[in-house]
Amino acid sequence: MSSLADQYFDAAIGLLQRVRDEEAEAIAAAGALLADTVQADGRLFAFGAGHSSLSAQDIVYRAGGLALMNLLAVPGVVGIDVMPATLGSALERVDGLAGAVLDTSPAQPGDVLVIISLSGRNALPVEMAMNARALGLKVIGVTSVAYATETKSRHVSGTYLKDHCDIVLDNKIAIGDAELSVDGVEASFGPASSVVTNALLQAVMATAAGELAARGVTPPLLRSGNVDGGHEWNGRIFAKYGPRIFYSH
Repeated sequence: MSSLADQYFDAAIGLLQRVRDEEAEAIAAAGALLADTVQADGRLFAFGAGHSSLSAQDIVYRAGGLALMNLLAVPGVVGIDVMPATLGSALERVDGLAGAVLDTSPAQPGDVLVIISLSGRNALPVEMAMNARALGLKVIGVTSVAYATETKSRHVSGTYLKDHCDIVLDNKIAIGDAELSVDGVEASFGPASSVVTNALLQAVMATAAGELAARGVTPPLLRSGNVDGGHEWNGRIFAKYGPRIFYSH
């Protein structure tokens, strides 16, 4: 009998294989959209609430990542640093918050916003997508489509994140985000959404970089500050693309 650790790895690997095989077309489309935006002098933004914010942060200011990806931060929902932690979950259900954030952000028509929400059912990600598209942004949504079939939307429209995106990336996570169970333990455990979503987004970033290179455009990639010459390299990137990077100043 395999250990629970083995079972978890097997579950995560299985999900990654499903995403690779079933989302290939959407990954290619998302990568091409990012490349189009970079080439057109647009800006890139990423947003997620709660643990979904971890996946947004993973593609911002990241060694080997696109320098133009910026975090669209909403106070109180970026992580679990707000106290009590349940307040962050409550803020995801507040109507109108997304509009206030977008209206005061540097996002402009033609930019791209990546929105990560596992359930895609709360007011904040739904309104973020709706308002972003109304402002002329393109929206890439990363979510579990399964939630829309078995849960009720918490937005007044009754819709989900997936209903307001130009491109939807389905991370295939089952409702509840728990891959393991054992006899004698009532709750399931072993969430895999972060593992799969992070990998899915890094696949999109890699696709975008390759697409730009294929077009003869040098992708604006960052290097690790822990390798010789990394800080100097990144300094040149910031100097060249500074007006489109909002976390460096």
